[in-house]
Amino acid sequence: MNSIAIKAYAKINLGLDVIRKRPDGYHDIKTIMQTVNLYDTVSIKKTKFHSVTVSSNLSYLPTDHRNLAYKAVQIFREIYPLRDGLSIFLNKRIPVSAGLAGGSADAAATLIGLNKLYKTELSLDELISLGAKLGADVPFCLTLGTALAEGIGEKLEILPPMPDCHILLVKPDINVSTKHVYENLHLDEETVHPDIDGILKAIKGNDLYGITALLKNIMESVTVREYPILEDIKVKMKENGALASVMSGSGPTVYGIFDDLSKAEKARDLFKSSPCGKHVILTKPYNPPR
Repeated sequence: MNSIAIKAYAKINLGLDVIRKRPDGYHDIKTIMQTVNLYDTVSIKKTKFHSVTVSSNLSYLPTDHRNLAYKAVQIFREIYPLRDGLSIFLNKRIPVSAGLAGGSADAAATLIGLNKLYKTELSLDELISLGAKLGADVPFCLTLGTALAEGIGEKLEILPPMPDCHILLVKPDINVSTKHVYENLHLDEETVHPDIDGILKAIKGNDLYGITALLKNIMESVTVREYPILEDIKVKMKENGALASVMSGSGPTVYGIFDDLSKAEKARDLFKSSPCGKHVILTKPYNPPR
């Protein structure tokens, strides 16, 4: 086998809490993540050269050492010094810098692809150990589905799939730095934390309305304050039939959960004709076969 193509799925956070800042500078989080049926395609091809090249359908995407797919190859090569060169093409559908883990998903797909291409038979746990070196969302992007993530994202508990629903993603023409959000996140005794345990209970009870009643993202305290348009999107989502609406990750993508397809489609069309939605995508939860 000389080439392989792997789907790299996006995620949303059903609830996202930051517990504390760690001595190493990272933050301990507690979040429930859900894969959605929106994906990039990562195509990996062996070449006769020793070099690694990354290219994309997006001209503005960094394809050098800053790209997580490129970094994934370097991490993999530390364990398995590959003789071949590699050509990687990223067909991007997930919006960039959106809070949807697009870069992490590409890195995870690259690790999976290399593992299959070279038949190295690394276990999921071994891949997760590699992925954790690349970013907090990579372990989940290797696992997929519905999961509780703790620590810096590397401690995962696979959960039952969330109930069927429709998920509308709206990303305005804004790019947000995750580092900036963490640096400006202030936690004290007055901080209102998301009820992650309540969401967890609702998921285990297959209760969509219990989940949507508790959607909360602590990072909104920074991102929404700096970009009020995000609050406007949340309000419009709910005015147009969303059971609830919240920001994903550090933003700026806002999503709404709908229990009615016609309402979701109507809201999608509204946002597509609105100046506040640069990327508007209607999708659903995705859970892989276990």
